[in-house]
Amino acid sequence: MKKLAALLLTALMVFSVSAALAAEGSLVIYSPHDADPLQAGIALFQAAYPDVKVEYIAAGTGELLQRVAAESENPLADVLWGGGADSLAAFKPYFQPYVSANDGVIADAFKDAEDLWIGESPLPMVLFYNKTLVSEEDAPKTWEDLLNPKWKGKIAYASPAKSGSAYTQLCTMILAQGGPEGGGWEFVEKFYQNLDGKVQDSSGNCHKLVASGEYAIGVTIEKSAVLYADNADVAFVYPTKNSAVPDGVAIIKNCPNLENAKLFVDFVTGLECQKDQNANWKRRPVRSDLEPVGLAPLSELDLTNYDFDWAATQKEAIIEKWQEIIVNN
Repeated sequence: MKKLAALLLTALMVFSVSAALAAEGSLVIYSPHDADPLQAGIALFQAAYPDVKVEYIAAGTGELLQRVAAESENPLADVLWGGGADSLAAFKPYFQPYVSANDGVIADAFKDAEDLWIGESPLPMVLFYNKTLVSEEDAPKTWEDLLNPKWKGKIAYASPAKSGSAYTQLCTMILAQGGPEGGGWEFVEKFYQNLDGKVQDSSGNCHKLVASGEYAIGVTIEKSAVLYADNADVAFVYPTKNSAVPDGVAIIKNCPNLENAKLFVDFVTGLECQKDQNANWKRRPVRSDLEPVGLAPLSELDLTNYDFDWAATQKEAIIEKWQEIIVNN
């Protein structure tokens, strides 16, 4: 039995090395990830597959998804790495089904039932604050706390029409306040009024504006907030009734480099990349066989019942309602 196991392991290693040596050609990646973890992940992939030429374009999730849709007759990219899975799910017709080699260690809650995307990092939401402007006692700890008049015009929040994470935050707030028919939209209107008309173009700006002291509070995601662990002037809170929709990765339908896209999906959900992204960039691993380092376990967070189907299938209507609130206020 031991001899058989050894032979199988040797065969697997030979196959892996052979696959790496055989991989060649190009790969074009679209990604909304921050520059450092994005470039680190690509560097690891290129080290594993040195004969694959990698190009990437970084932009917001909404912009990239619109680009994928516009290019659908002649795709220019192969894979979308990142973006909230509910945003990806709204664009499923533009993705290619693929069952990752790592499918067995990723929970069903973090992957598409039709294999059109797979999660690569769960993303709890956080309320990020500047400690020189907000005391720990006064720091908001719930979504409702963001309606306090003393924070009017002092909250950094990105446009959900442009940012995938801001869209997930919007849906989380609606669901946490009773849903679209139960007071959720009334809450969102009050929240927008407390923004005092100030909405950011990019979710990446939200944590930066708080860290610089231009805003007191930012609605952002865990992976951005934890990068400031060495900055004594900022801190963050996991709000109650939170969500942990994962960043996803998806292969673009009819992409020019399908086999390399499959390799990339397997790589970013694989052990090496997942460990590196967690250890160096504090991105939460999606794999069930990895515990997050330096992050609170999901089991310790107060998570709301996130209606994934509603967020995905009603995205256009939800964004239209958000725009309507802006126009009317």
